[in-house]
Amino acid sequence: MTVLLGCIADDFTGATDLANNLVRAGMRVVQTIGVPGEPLTAEVDAVVVALKSRTIAPADAVAQSLDALRWLQAQGAQQIYFKYCSTFDSTPEGNIGPVTEALMDALDCDFTIATPAFPDNKRTVFKGYLFAGEVLLNESGMQNHPLTPMTDANLVRVLQAQTRRKVGLIDHVAVAQGPAAIGERIAQLRADGVGIAIVDAVSNDDLLRLGPALAEMPLVTAGSGVAIGLPGNFGIAPSSAASALPAASGQQAVVSGSCSLATNRQVQHFIASGRPALGIDPLRIAAGVDVVAEALAWAAPLVESGPVLVYSTAESGAVKSVQGRLGVEEAGAMVERAIAAIARGLVAQGVRQLVVAGGETSGACVQALGIAQLQIGAQIDPGVPWCHAVSEAAGGAGLHIALKSGNFGTDDFFSKAFTVIG
Repeated sequence: MTVLLGCIADDFTGATDLANNLVRAGMRVVQTIGVPGEPLTAEVDAVVVALKSRTIAPADAVAQSLDALRWLQAQGAQQIYFKYCSTFDSTPEGNIGPVTEALMDALDCDFTIATPAFPDNKRTVFKGYLFAGEVLLNESGMQNHPLTPMTDANLVRVLQAQTRRKVGLIDHVAVAQGPAAIGERIAQLRADGVGIAIVDAVSNDDLLRLGPALAEMPLVTAGSGVAIGLPGNFGIAPSSAASALPAASGQQAVVSGSCSLATNRQVQHFIASGRPALGIDPLRIAAGVDVVAEALAWAAPLVESGPVLVYSTAESGAVKSVQGRLGVEEAGAMVERAIAAIARGLVAQGVRQLVVAGGETSGACVQALGIAQLQIGAQIDPGVPWCHAVSEAAGGAGLHIALKSGNFGTDDFFSKAFTVIG
């Protein structure tokens, strides 16, 4: 079988975000957790390989991405899509630039585009600057991200610092004129020696105009927004059949490790609604307290009557205080391990509908749950679908799971998710 679109995502929530947009556009999609060890067996239009490579060393991110590329090529992928976050965040050394260049080299590709624009989630690019809602990225709270702080909204400048290739811009004037004008701008940039071009997009119409101009491009790099304009290049139209999942049942729970502003609001909304919620203190974990056992014992009698929430989410000042005592990497990894162990324990106790908040947290939880592949279902909020998977922690039974990027979702997301699973 031939895969039309082979995708490489740099974290697990980003992978489901991309898969969600492809499913909404009519593609049948499977998401793999890491690079599979065997050939693809399902009949699908697109495969999204989910890596956990956003914040690792650039050389490791490159190696993992190239492994994913080779596997996708072996499945016959006609076009490759490198997906990163709609906030374009990475460390100062990468990993967006290094991975993009490595994929370009491997595909013998002399030009590609880059744009994290996702208007449905209020991520827009104008004159090369990334906006989150009404403000520049570096004024949105992302400047305080504990792992990947973003202090510059100029994407040309940010990407140029990470790549040896010349970075240019396809601005809103060209995009507004449609595919032919975009193609002319690409030809001009290539003639000027540009290898990667940031693309302006302030609406879904911009992304749909961009799509046809990318039809013959071996490699596309973007957030998930560009995905809405690509299925049409393969003659695929939206269809509800693409998002069908098995019926949901079982207990419900939410685990959250994200410290984003959006997730903080979601945690507070869930608590204000009167549902049970338990906060995890990183300092107690560091002191050797078995917070995992405590959380599972707390949840056991409560989860019978509806969803419960276990969270380590906190505002940025509290996060920095903990990092100051434990170190940035150790604090983050320690909390991830605890939340992942709690997620596994909840599923072992009977939870079959699970929401996970936070990109790094989602990666840790999926691995702890022994999930190898995800079938992508219907959207809860832009960028976040329900998925279905076979989980080792569930004894091989089916599990519905939603992996939410920290910055995504409305304030009532944690409650709303369980009302729309159907």
